[in-house]
Amino acid sequence: MINVIGLGYIGLPTALMMSTHGVEIIGTDYNKELVATLNAGHTTFKEAGLDELFQDALKSGIRFTTEYQVTDTYIVSVPTPYDKFSKKVDACYVIAAVKDVLKVAPKGATIVIESTVSPGTIEKFVKPEIEAAGFVIGEDINLVHAPERIIPGNMVYELLHNNRTIGADDKAIGEKVKELYSSFCQGEIVVTDIKTAEMTKVVENTFRAVNIAFANELAKICRHDNMDVYEIIKICNMHPRVNILQPGPGVGGHCISVDPWFLVGDYPSLTNVINESMKTNDSMPDYVLNRIYEIMKEKGMTDISRVGLYGLTYKENVDDMRESPTLQLLESQERHLATGLKVYDPYIKKDVVANQYHDLSDFLNAVDFVVIMVKHNEIKMNMDQLTDKIVLDCHNIIDLPNVYHL
Repeated sequence: MINVIGLGYIGLPTALMMSTHGVEIIGTDYNKELVATLNAGHTTFKEAGLDELFQDALKSGIRFTTEYQVTDTYIVSVPTPYDKFSKKVDACYVIAAVKDVLKVAPKGATIVIESTVSPGTIEKFVKPEIEAAGFVIGEDINLVHAPERIIPGNMVYELLHNNRTIGADDKAIGEKVKELYSSFCQGEIVVTDIKTAEMTKVVENTFRAVNIAFANELAKICRHDNMDVYEIIKICNMHPRVNILQPGPGVGGHCISVDPWFLVGDYPSLTNVINESMKTNDSMPDYVLNRIYEIMKEKGMTDISRVGLYGLTYKENVDDMRESPTLQLLESQERHLATGLKVYDPYIKKDVVANQYHDLSDFLNAVDFVVIMVKHNEIKMNMDQLTDKIVLDCHNIIDLPNVYHL
């Protein structure tokens, strides 16, 4: 039996996937309300195919509780934020989960850390906790790092098909955990050491962050000198060895906007490119806010309450708002002692910000100027409703005259 610790965006799908592939699973989370919702037969977030997977897992016997279990294998999938000042990983949730596991784990148990951490985190923070509790690593407790590699919006498919990395300093234990993940993973599973596994996961997201930053910097350069960044990227990408990404209003989620900072925090004198790339991405919500004010001035608008932000999530067609560029923009506006922007997102039903709407028509009737922060399918399918609006399209998806871009 496997005890999955942490039933959030990664832990829950992982637990469900294992359960539907013949593994006995008990999911544990400290959040009583979340556990009660799952036990009532409902998922806690929206994701393509997740409800169906959830129902299949219930039929397979998956159980949910707030209690840690006595078993031989634990999978820890809890958040790993970063310290906004030092930029270093904050491993407090991982440490807390491991401490609780050690209270019930029998001798010989394996603890698999799925949470993304910076290279050396398990060595510096997790191993000392195990040793302080009187356990001998490799005899009493086995440690493994198996970083997740899935993206909201396509989780179920990617859990099945993405390649995986298993980090274990004991090769035999690594192979044993590889066999566990092979119960559902159809991709290639590589076994390496723990620190290498930690580094590869962070590097993957850092690579993406740096490339996004390049596109965002191009957008700023082209805006400064009145050039069409989208036309330039289109032409450049005709080169067989060039693949420039598209600029956007910022970077959100709990991977690309967070993980690269771990390297900056741990290696501050060696991460100049990464540091500047992250600063560029983090500057984009402010850049969008400035574009709003520029366009308002050009159009003779003075009422900020007639401006609406379309999209609250960090990416299209999901309900995940973690590190959302829209939330960052609203925070920036508040710091400038200004408020009034209206907001709407079809995937967010609860009131999470001021001036939030829950119907597209009501939202559009309330504004004259629409800022497309997220490229949900809904807005693409209803672009005809924007013909009489001023539009700042932050993703170059609206094919209408008189549309402004980044």
